[in-house]
Formats: sequence, C-alpha cells, structure tokens
Amino acid sequence: MNTSLKQAYRKEMALAKKYYRQQDYDLTFYHLERAHILGQCYVIPHTRAHWWMLKVGWRCGDAREIRGQILRIAGSLVLSRIWVPLGNTGGADVSPIQPMAIPDDLKALLESR
Repeated sequence: MNTSLKQAYRKEMALAKKYYRQQDYDLTFYHLERAHILGQCYVIPHTRAHWWMLKVGWRCGDAREIRGQILRIAGSLVLSRIWVPLGNTGGADVSPIQPMAIPDDLKALLESR
C-alpha cells in the first residue's frame, strides 16, 4: 500500500472510530465503507474494515449485518490478494461479489496503488 493510499485509509478509519465513540453509527459506517474501498486489496486493512463493520452491526443489533460481516471477514482473509470486487462498499446490504462505482475522490488514490 503506497503512502497516500495508506494515509487516506487511516484517515477514514480514524473518522469511523471517532463517530463510533460518539455512537453515530451512520457516519461510522459511511467512513468504514470508504476505508473498505481503499483497503480491500490488502488483507489486514480489508479485514479490519469488516471487523469494525461487525462491531457496528453488533452495537445496532443488526443480525443481517452481523452474519454478513462474519462471512466477509472469512472471505477477506482468503481472497483479498486474489480477487476483490473493486469499489464494493463491504456492507451486508450489498452483494459481496458486486463491483461498484468508486467515488471520484478515491479513484486517483486507487489508480496509484
């Protein structure tokens, strides 16, 4: 992971953790989705994003999110270096194999990886 991508990932994770502490789970998840997009090609950042999504699902009592994230954590450990659906936001509300449009502000970071 190059320096600018790593910094952007860390920024999104820091914002997610900030909002998690404030119990603003919508904003937490928004930043986790962005971190997921940035880190999904790297095992540890990818898995970390899903772990935090699982924590949000647990805090919100969202059984679908909990089940989805447990499966996605397993998948991230196995598939991150082999294949990922680029742009996928990682939440249980989307197919884990569906590529998605990458937000414009993240495109340049991902193109330079």
